[in-house]
Amino acid sequence: MSGDLIKLKERLKKEITESRYEHSMGVAYTAANLAMKYGLNIEKALIAGLLHDCAKSMEPKKMLQLCEKNHVEVFEVERKNPGLLHAKAGAILAKEKYDIHDTEILDAITWHTTGKPNMTLLEMIVFVADYIEPHRYKAMNLTEIRKEAYEDINKATLHILKDTIKYLEAGKGEIDKMTYNTYQYYNNL
Repeated sequence: MSGDLIKLKERLKKEITESRYEHSMGVAYTAANLAMKYGLNIEKALIAGLLHDCAKSMEPKKMLQLCEKNHVEVFEVERKNPGLLHAKAGAILAKEKYDIHDTEILDAITWHTTGKPNMTLLEMIVFVADYIEPHRYKAMNLTEIRKEAYEDINKATLHILKDTIKYLEAGKGEIDKMTYNTYQYYNNL
């Protein structure tokens, strides 16, 4: 691991809760594993996984202000529930606070929660890694999705989207329209 990555880990550890840090490390290493499997840049996957939730501890109003200040599109569901903005705010923080300027990494952070139609491989890897990392244990069909992630990442992505929508439709939260759009895209492949 490069010295820059070690410094990044140390900085992040001071900024977020211990449980969020453990989750972020799980996502980073899962993303690195998936990057190895699919022939992608491992360090980019590590960084994107590590920083994907760097804004999660911010106050929701501050996330909304940060996105508006940076001219990031905010959907109505995000205005009503600004906590949903942690991915978009995280990409801004990764750039401004952690000095990450690689657009592939920033985009992977931006879309790790909702996904988006026609994701890049890095975006898909971080999206999947966030769902399957070793500290997760409550998600539906987790064992099956973990297996799918290493066999067919498109199939794993679709399965995650389907289960997420099912969970949210059961009254567990509002659904971002991007999640529906992403599901439709991957369902029609």
